[in-house]
Amino acid sequence: MTDYIIRRLLLFIPMAIGIVVVTFCLLLLIPGDPASVLLGQEATPEGVASLRRALGLDDPWFIRLGSYFWNLLHGDMGMSIFQNAPVSEIILGRLGATIELAVVALLLAIIIGVTLGVLAANRQGGIIDAIAMLVAQFGISIPVYWLALLLMLGFAVHLGWLPAIGREEPLISAFGMALTGNPAPLLDSLSHIILPALSLALNSAAIISRLVRTSMLEVLREDFVRTAKAKGMRRSKVIWKHALRNALLPVVSVIGLRFGALLGGAILTETIFAWPGLGQLTISAISQRDLPLIQGIVLTFALIYATVTLLVDLLYAAVDPRIRLR
Repeated sequence: MTDYIIRRLLLFIPMAIGIVVVTFCLLLLIPGDPASVLLGQEATPEGVASLRRALGLDDPWFIRLGSYFWNLLHGDMGMSIFQNAPVSEIILGRLGATIELAVVALLLAIIIGVTLGVLAANRQGGIIDAIAMLVAQFGISIPVYWLALLLMLGFAVHLGWLPAIGREEPLISAFGMALTGNPAPLLDSLSHIILPALSLALNSAAIISRLVRTSMLEVLREDFVRTAKAKGMRRSKVIWKHALRNALLPVVSVIGLRFGALLGGAILTETIFAWPGLGQLTISAISQRDLPLIQGIVLTFALIYATVTLLVDLLYAAVDPRIRLR
């Protein structure tokens, strides 16, 4: 296992370098001049040229790339053009909200997806199977932004059960307050996160449920399951203790990939629900052509996704020894 971990960590280094290079090169293709945008329509050509030199935009791309690498090694992602603050500080201030939303959405997706998948496999061909797969088809088909608007219209505008926008106390802090006998902040935080998390989770839940159903059906035909049934073991115990544990092995890798999809979907969801995370910041940075901030956000998303993929690979190798031997 140690050799496998070392190999995967060594492979992560060139992948991280590639992510930085691709991120830098993609942003070179964005049309528009940040200096002109920053100075406005009344700017003179001399002023624009002076600002371009000050920002280093006239330097060759490879010099800018080398400088970007050097600054990243020192923890410097540059300065935001419009917010006049370090990019790393701006991102860190918003990152917690996005991670919180993605983690809650992932937990909802796992709970809903695994439950639907197990129920559908356990009642293959029945009414429960049909309903579960209908819900899964609905989750895959409906766009995230449309579902978010429907949830907001139904539960916030018409019923008034949940708030439509905003974020209250971070969940970790709210849990801490609840442990000290003050549950009100936790309930308030949960009421604010449930709609954006649910709208973000349903697509992933649908994919996970279909995968769990397929995997469960294969496992239920295995000899060890028939043996367990022949010994007189209760069906619920066979399903949840023996079949599900083996059926979840291929699902683990998909769950890791879905976390990356949740981060991408958070851009739309955060904008609709006014959730103060990186997604909302991304829209603002793109509209202002704030290149250093866009670079930092894209790089952060990519590195988080790569790190989660690495962790999933290590987890998969831990639960399935055959992976380590390949």
